[in-house]
Amino acid sequence: MIDDIKKDAAERMDKTIKALHDNLSKIRTGRAHPSLLDHLTVSYYGTEVPLKQVANISVEDARTLVVQPYEQSMVKPVEKAIMESDLGLNPNTAGTVIRVPMPPLTEERRRDLTRVVRQEGEQAKVAIRNIRRDANQELKELVKEKLITEDDERRGQEVIQKLTDQHIKEIDEMLEAKEKDLMAV
Repeated sequence: MIDDIKKDAAERMDKTIKALHDNLSKIRTGRAHPSLLDHLTVSYYGTEVPLKQVANISVEDARTLVVQPYEQSMVKPVEKAIMESDLGLNPNTAGTVIRVPMPPLTEERRRDLTRVVRQEGEQAKVAIRNIRRDANQELKELVKEKLITEDDERRGQEVIQKLTDQHIKEIDEMLEAKEKDLMAV
């Protein structure tokens, strides 16, 4: 039973880490990366579809993304989606190829993004702690129902705490790496 609780908590904590990783990858650094455009959608015959389903996104150099729509007719809608995104990008179209240069970040924008990164990290830590609380609550209920002893509960709580510490440390490392990446000019 304790193993089930531990396994469930570990899975939920791993999902939290993955969600944080996805959120951090959307925060733009000065470097070009195809995942920057992952959250964009394009109108494709009246339906909103993810950009990567209608175009190939690749990196030309450190500061330029290349977007190649699979169909000629999709060049304008893709260009429009990139321009209207919250990323502040200005795509250049040459035939069927759309080049998206990444403007360098200002110092003030870097600091703002660092604050956003810290906030994302704090939300992830809160989620991890909530998972720990839920797991400990389940252990308490098992003691109440006399399915496990208090010693088992204490051992279970120690295991859950180690799991929590490990995931919090992983979050801190991710945040540190992202902040370093943001502040690099």
